[in-house]
Amino acid sequence: MPHLVIEYTSNLENFPEAHLLDALNAAVIASGQVQNEQDLKSRTVRTEQFVIGADPTALRGFVHAELRLLAGRTPEAKRDLSDRIGAVLREFTPHPEGMLVQLSVDIVDMDRGSYYKGSL
Repeated sequence: MPHLVIEYTSNLENFPEAHLLDALNAAVIASGQVQNEQDLKSRTVRTEQFVIGADPTALRGFVHAELRLLAGRTPEAKRDLSDRIGAVLREFTPHPEGMLVQLSVDIVDMDRGSYYKGSL
């Protein structure tokens, strides 16, 4: 905990996965909402098959971030995290000419009672 998953469409050429993840981890850790920096696990998922809207001729893409945290944070803390992540996405996401690129962030509460965490 926490888990940060970034999904992005394959039509966003040269998506800067490594640099984006470094910047996102720094932003989330700087929020003060992560007790131990080594607990933050981030990854990207390139989405090959996707549909946005109903116009097959429109040039569109998206980047969606989902941050999963153990429940208990205030709405203000979640909004701050969402804003921080959104700012990093805006800075690092490619914007090909003529393409509408949608950015979104979702902060998801994980159930403390059923979450398991172990180490080896």
